[in-house]
Amino acid sequence: MSTIKVGNLSKTFIYHKKAEGLRGSFNALFKREKLEKRAVRDISFEIGAGEFVGFLGPNGAGKTTTLKMLSGVLAPTSGSMSVLGYNPTKRQDEFKKKISIVMGQRSQLWFTLPAIESLNLLQKIYEVPECIYRKRLKELSGLMNVEDLLHVQLRKLSLGQRMKLELIGALLHNPKVLFLDEPTIGLDIIAKKNIWQFLSKYNKKNKATIILTSHYMEDIKNLCKRLIVINEGKIILDDSLDGVIKRYSKNKILNVSFYDKIEKEELSRFGKIIKSSFYSAEIALPESNIREKISLLVSKFPVKNLNIQDVALDEIITDIFKKG
Repeated sequence: MSTIKVGNLSKTFIYHKKAEGLRGSFNALFKREKLEKRAVRDISFEIGAGEFVGFLGPNGAGKTTTLKMLSGVLAPTSGSMSVLGYNPTKRQDEFKKKISIVMGQRSQLWFTLPAIESLNLLQKIYEVPECIYRKRLKELSGLMNVEDLLHVQLRKLSLGQRMKLELIGALLHNPKVLFLDEPTIGLDIIAKKNIWQFLSKYNKKNKATIILTSHYMEDIKNLCKRLIVINEGKIILDDSLDGVIKRYSKNKILNVSFYDKIEKEELSRFGKIIKSSFYSAEIALPESNIREKISLLVSKFPVKNLNIQDVALDEIITDIFKKG
């Protein structure tokens, strides 16, 4: 059964162009040039219960606009959508209690107050019973290892610490659908890994449906099983993560080291040299004849060690963006 259904959804923004200076402002009082920006163009997709989906696209592709429509923040220009059987545009209280949205560059917690004050307020807003709230707060703060930070002013915490508390605030009412817009932006690798583990556990334990937008492909690789790619407001790809890698990655990356010095020119006949030094190289090899290439390489040179990897996901996604 689909938790999220989207059919021919579109969003067009209307804005006006104004010439610079005082004259431009005066003329705009009487005649303004109206412009349109089609942020989302007739997109359709369905997401099932418990799916963790990566929603990818370059800046301005329509990702955040789509999430805002699905959460009811924006009304669509045309098309239909359903989340948990509700029309998000109506913003019914029962609907709002079952979803949550986290935006990495915006905060729902008061910056000058300790996090616990904001969390207590969210408890009242979502009408979470006291005993359930305390139990859930203890569980979530323990998983995120922030028990000692609940009574510290938010402005005195690091970005990673604040992001953990933002996630706790978003999950206090145990939402069945979670929209995440760049939740790890600006975080160090340790904070990112903690959030990956936290979100993965929450997804599996609560069978929550999660849509994640991120420019960090490590976020996507560690969390998502399915990718939806949007560009210029249109969906250009909807496939499993494994399917995308298999479909678009025609090469393998061979990392090889040598006992003796090897010139770059000697290796060029095996494949595209990505980088090299005298004692090591990174080579892109066609998957179709990789065994023959490796056998020949090992027979010709004093190979110390080698390993084979898939092409990096960010390179695959970048190529998809370019091809459109």
